[in-house]
Amino acid sequence: MGVFIALVLFPLTAHAVTPGERLADPALEARARAITTELRCLVCQNQSIDDSDASLAKDLRVLVREKLKEGMSDGEVREFVHARYGDFVLLRPPVKPGTLLLWAAPLIALLAGAAAIWMAARRRAGVPAAPAKALSEEERARLKTLGVSDLERPKS
Repeated sequence: MGVFIALVLFPLTAHAVTPGERLADPALEARARAITTELRCLVCQNQSIDDSDASLAKDLRVLVREKLKEGMSDGEVREFVHARYGDFVLLRPPVKPGTLLLWAAPLIALLAGAAAIWMAARRRAGVPAAPAKALSEEERARLKTLGVSDLERPKS
């Protein structure tokens, strides 16, 4: 049972939120955590500000909590940070003309890879094997010295 509890609680230790940043109100803190897990660390770029130890991520976590304490809704806080830092701060940026390539890139890469494999397989299947080249007299003599004497001459 103790191992199960440790496995369940282990993911909770991955967050970079320090005790000094946490809000006293558990409901407000839960809202802050929900928001900060959706915002990208502008320094690390591959993790949320909730998981990052970068000083800018800490500043953004504190900013989110301050805005929540001021009475802003979750949506207003997200919009405030988005307006200040742009689409890049969102871990899931909105689908719009400016981010369409970002959203389509995985599908484009998958289709391009499948097309390349299909064309290579098609090309390989359509090309007959090269005919065997006849041995030169020098090669035949070398084979005879090695003890290979029953050579068939390739038909040309």
